[in-house]
Amino acid sequence: MLSVGASFPSFELTAVVDVDLKKAFETITEKSFPDKWKVYFFWPKDFTFVCPTEVTGFGALNNELIARDTQLLGASIDSEFVHWAWRENHPQLKNLPYPMLSDIKRELSAALGILDPKVGVSQRATFIVDPANVIRFVYVTDLSVGRDPKEVLRILDALQDGGLTPSGWHKGEETIQV
Repeated sequence: MLSVGASFPSFELTAVVDVDLKKAFETITEKSFPDKWKVYFFWPKDFTFVCPTEVTGFGALNNELIARDTQLLGASIDSEFVHWAWRENHPQLKNLPYPMLSDIKRELSAALGILDPKVGVSQRATFIVDPANVIRFVYVTDLSVGRDPKEVLRILDALQDGGLTPSGWHKGEETIQV
């Protein structure tokens, strides 16, 4: 698995950005959001039970991420059409404010090293990537365990602060002075 300090891999994927079929799909690459921090989070499959809790949980923090000059991007191995159908048929997903990337060929998941060898789906992985496209944080949980998007936001704040941050630190608190 790629880790902290590695460059985020190049990719070109179709994303669902809207439920209106006339403007639903967009091609996104690693260069699509220049000069921004990025939070990429992967889930195993659409139309499952834990995944929508994470997808909506991250969506609820989108405005806070935008305020931090950060682009949120979600991804799974489902096709763009499955993503679209999931959004269309799940009331809480209709108005998601971020792209849902389709890694149907599993190329990005494989390049990141997060393709689950037993199930063949993306693991529940989160990557915070800085504006220079360097991975600054990686977080992977078991397929059965949902993530806490607020913890990802806390880590982003700490990385953007640049200081030495103690455990449990939150934006605006004192950092460690040495």
